Amino acid sequence: MIIFRICILSTLLFSLSSNINASDDLMDVGRAVSIDVMLENAVRRTLISGAVVAVGNHAGLLYGTAQGTLYPDSNAPVLSDRTLFDTASLTKVIATAPAIMKLLEQGKISLLDPLTRWFPEFEGTGREEITILNLLTHTSGMDDVEIANDDPINSLIENTILHSNGTPPGNRFRYADINFILLGEIVKRASLNNLDKFCSENIYAPVGMADTTFLPQADSIVIAPTAGQNKVLKAGVVQDLNARRLGGVAGHAGLFSTASDLTRFATMILNNGKYNGTQIFNERVITQMTSPYFYHKGKIIRGLGWDINSPFSSPRGNYFSDMSFGHTGYSGSSIWIDPEQDLFVILLTVRLDYTNIRQFNQLRSDISSLAVSIFSNPRIAAEITNSIKTPETLIP
Repeated sequence: MIIFRICILSTLLFSLSSNINASDDLMDVGRAVSIDVMLENAVRRTLISGAVVAVGNHAGLLYGTAQGTLYPDSNAPVLSDRTLFDTASLTKVIATAPAIMKLLEQGKISLLDPLTRWFPEFEGTGREEITILNLLTHTSGMDDVEIANDDPINSLIENTILHSNGTPPGNRFRYADINFILLGEIVKRASLNNLDKFCSENIYAPVGMADTTFLPQADSIVIAPTAGQNKVLKAGVVQDLNARRLGGVAGHAGLFSTASDLTRFATMILNNGKYNGTQIFNERVITQMTSPYFYHKGKIIRGLGWDINSPFSSPRGNYFSDMSFGHTGYSGSSIWIDPEQDLFVILLTVRLDYTNIRQFNQLRSDISSLAVSIFSNPRIAAEITNSIKTPETLIP
């Protein structure tokens, strides 16, 4: 049975790094059975309907697997690395933050631009000191507000002004979607292009991320469904309500992508902004985007858009280095990248249980910990693998 499972997993091994010899290849595949065991157990406990995991380095994909189906039904289509997922808040770091950094690279904006340069509506509201840097690091002092269906951006601004809490910018980290909604609008105002078009032309097309898009066409690719307001939304409809009110293209949510495309993106990041010989971003810009900013006496560490170490860092697991960074998405997505260990882990899930946050975050952490141990620290991998005999041993 074990030999059979390893053979099956071998067919799922999309590519392997050239610096790993053949005997290590087989050993890594065998250990990676444990990743499948974790995913199978999460499906069995109805935490998820299925998941796709991709592990790679600067050279590309090292290991990939897809477990489960689009929805809980034996006849449902199975998942693959080409299944399109609503990435939720991964939009912040796969679309908006990179778009802002591209505009910075082009000299069209500055991180110290005051909010009022791009939103004169905030003049005289006490928000004049907020900068693009504050928005990127969630230190603007602003809270999320309700967005109306009609004229959503103006309603967002008006409600923000009306419900000002008086917190000055830069003094406190407070994660809020409003920061990235405004950043998405800045991309539009600074580039004269909508966020989706700007990202497609400047990031996704050059990297070859052909399936990554806002507002996907459901008939062109298999799209994983998401739950919303006690019902399953139509495939291709963004889960986040405010993103829907903003027309499906927003700075905080709305991006759909695949494990295959996100692998390309992570590979580009690990190659300091270069992909297949093409320099997508200046190396200095990548360094600037992922450098640490410390808040709450060093207890919270953020990059520009990226999470480094905070209460939201469950995908960091136990073995990623202090130089690593990533992000999560409410729909069940996550990405974590480690330049020091030259490794990334991507997790995309069809999330079913949104109430059991602890167990879902534990799944994210366990997948990352095991993946790093397998492909970066074989000794730890052997210890973990030996402790996981069968799927049943993981059931609480």
